[in-house]
Amino acid sequence: MALPPAEGVGARIAAARRSRRLTQQELSAHAAVSVSMLKKVESGQRTPSDDVLDAISRALDVDSARLLGTVVHTGSRIHAAIPAIRLAIDAYDVPSDGPVRSLRSQRRAVAELEGWRLGSQYTSITEKAPELLAELARALHARSGPERLETAALLAAAYRSADAVAYKSGYTDLSARLVDLVRSTARLAEDPLLDAMAAYVRTEVFFLHRSEAGLQVGLRALEQAVDAAPAPVDPVSRAALGALHMRAAVVAGRLADSDGARQHMTEARRMAEAVREGVYLGTAFGPDSYRVHEIAVAVELREGARAVRTAGEWRPPADLPAERRSHFHIDLARAQLWQGMTGEAFDSLQTARRIAPQHVREHPQVRETLRSLVRADRRGRQELLSYAEWAKAI
Repeated sequence: MALPPAEGVGARIAAARRSRRLTQQELSAHAAVSVSMLKKVESGQRTPSDDVLDAISRALDVDSARLLGTVVHTGSRIHAAIPAIRLAIDAYDVPSDGPVRSLRSQRRAVAELEGWRLGSQYTSITEKAPELLAELARALHARSGPERLETAALLAAAYRSADAVAYKSGYTDLSARLVDLVRSTARLAEDPLLDAMAAYVRTEVFFLHRSEAGLQVGLRALEQAVDAAPAPVDPVSRAALGALHMRAAVVAGRLADSDGARQHMTEARRMAEAVREGVYLGTAFGPDSYRVHEIAVAVELREGARAVRTAGEWRPPADLPAERRSHFHIDLARAQLWQGMTGEAFDSLQTARRIAPQHVREHPQVRETLRSLVRADRRGRQELLSYAEWAKAI
């Protein structure tokens, strides 16, 4: 069995043990594992063997996949809909017979999907996406001229919404295929701004690598997209370029490249100052989105104090899309945790949950922060433990 980094396994074991109010000595006895071994596993000094991991998981009454961090936390309705999404994209070039609505009706349907994506309402997307993807594929084959170009653009946007479900829910293979379809249908639309949108979405493939090499490839791809993007002459083109710079700043920050991150944020701010906050090509962009990314980049650069200070001066407005607002509070919680502000960090996670519960429950950084809060908690607060169990962090 290929194990993830030992410190990840150890942190999950420690959090699960504390949630059950067991000492290391008690878990050692229940699992028939030496105390010294358990201490080394929890601290990340040792990787548990399969036998040790199985013994610990039995003693904690938790699936070993959860301790490994390989379990998918998808809700049952989302999980049940995934095969239909797979079938819809498998048949993209040989669509089945069926109805095709007018372009006007299809625009409304795609916009509805986009609204659910921005609001992190993934269950709603799964209920409508398979049928809409199949319909748009039929329309793409049936139409010609300008109508075909617009249908390609709509299909690219619909694939992007379906990808949000796959990516957030841990279906990484499906997500990678959907990203490829976003890119190919964007090219069919013959709109360079859609190419920029596709490059923005493509970055998540490199986030999944969780390696410096993968992130460097992702950053190069974003910078190439910046160079290829149309000149910023109107709000949509400015927003497309600004979004690319914002995402590049996050990737550079994750690579600990502070100079690169700040250069990209400078360009993003220049674009944000020239447009009103809004949704452009399916991405929220503007002055408020820029401020959310200020926190995100500070956190990626491990500048917790700066992130907390910036958040103290500004909070996202209620009309910003739910996913953007919840991201703000998730990142802020990480920064607060690093500053020893554990109570405030938990408050931030609770706020994020109220804003976008499906987004929060599937977010790996939420689970990491919760495990740290459980380990740091000396009172065994039931509210914290209940939240951590809800998020499958313990």
